[in-house]
Amino acid sequence: MRQAKQGDTVRIHYTGTLDDGTQFDSSVDREPFEFTLGEKAVIPGFETGVEGMQVGDQKSIHIPADDAYGQRNDALIEKVPLEHFPDDLNIEVGMHLQAQSPNGEHFNVVVTALSDKDATIDGNHPLAGEALNFDLELLEIV
Repeated sequence: MRQAKQGDTVRIHYTGTLDDGTQFDSSVDREPFEFTLGEKAVIPGFETGVEGMQVGDQKSIHIPADDAYGQRNDALIEKVPLEHFPDDLNIEVGMHLQAQSPNGEHFNVVVTALSDKDATIDGNHPLAGEALNFDLELLEIV
């Protein structure tokens, strides 16, 4: 039977959990997740886990933080004076915003703290620093 390899487009169902058992995502109740191995569209450890599977295979994988979203980087946490935000923006803790670096690159941040003078924003991926666990089922090699 054919095994998934680099260049193959695959359709899978997955459930992702943290080491403490908290589920952070699942495709089980929606359309299967489709991606092409080798295009770097998913985290490295996820792709490695799918490679070599055959249609109908199910398995569980553990991905260390370094092979997932990396370690948390304190340099991506910054206090920004409220005057740098649009006047009509009602900033709240937990709000997701898009920021722009000095070189024009756009990236996502989350407001993690708020004072009367500034907002603390965090540019780390929400799963940075976390090891991830996935239950995988390969449904199809397209």
